Amino acid sequence: MSRLAALALSTLLALPAAAQDFTEEEIKQLALQAILENPEIVMEAVSILQQREEEAAAADARSTLDEGRALLERDPNAPVLGNPDGDVTVVQFFDYNCPYCRRAAEQVDALLERDAEVRVVYREWPILGEGSVFAARAALASREQGEYGAFHAALMGARGRIDEPIVMQIAEDLGLDLERLRADMQGPAVQAHIDTTFELAGSLGFTGTPSFVIGDALAPGLVDADTLVEMVEAAREE
Repeated sequence: MSRLAALALSTLLALPAAAQDFTEEEIKQLALQAILENPEIVMEAVSILQQREEEAAAADARSTLDEGRALLERDPNAPVLGNPDGDVTVVQFFDYNCPYCRRAAEQVDALLERDAEVRVVYREWPILGEGSVFAARAALASREQGEYGAFHAALMGARGRIDEPIVMQIAEDLGLDLERLRADMQGPAVQAHIDTTFELAGSLGFTGTPSFVIGDALAPGLVDADTLVEMVEAAREE
C-alpha cells in the first residue's frame, strides 16, 4: 500500500467500524480528495517522514559513538597525526579532490599549532571519482615507507584535480619507491581502511566531505579553526 493510502487509512480507522469496509481504491480516492481540499496535509506528512528519518539517523550515529568508539578513534589501520598520545581525538573524513577538504586541512593544521594535546585520525573517504580513489590508495600505501604525513600534506596542497599522474609525480618528488608504492596500494590494509571508512561514514549519517567527529559531537562540513578549538575544549571537559 502506498504512503498516501496508508495516510488515508489511518484517518479512516478513526471513523465508525463500517468505514473500514472501503476498498484500497476507494481509500486512495478519499485520500486524494482530502489532499485537494487540504494541500497542507502533504507538507505535514513530508515533515513527519523527515523527522522520523532524522531521528533514525541520530540513533544510528549515537550507536556508532557508543559502541564503535574504539574503531572510530583507535583503529590501528587509520593514520594518526598530531600528538599520538593526545587527550582529545579529532576524526576527519575527507577526499583529496574536495576543495573544502583542502581548506579544512589548513584549519586542522592551525588547530594542531594551537593545541599540542590533539591527535588527529584521518579517514580516507574517496567519494569523488577514480582520481580520489587512486590518491587515497597511494596515501595509505605510503605508510609502508613512512611518508604518510608528507604525502597527505602534498596532496592537500596540490592545485587542480588530483589524478594518477599528479599523485605519482608527488610520490616521485617525495622520493618514494614508486614500484613498491603501486604494489602496496593493492594491499589488504588499504582496502580495509577504505571499506571501514565508508561503513563509519554511513552509520554516522555523513553525506559528504569534510566531516568531523570530536568527542560526542558530529560536524559535517567545513569547520574553522576557532570552532575546532571550541569543540576540542568541550570534548576535553566531557
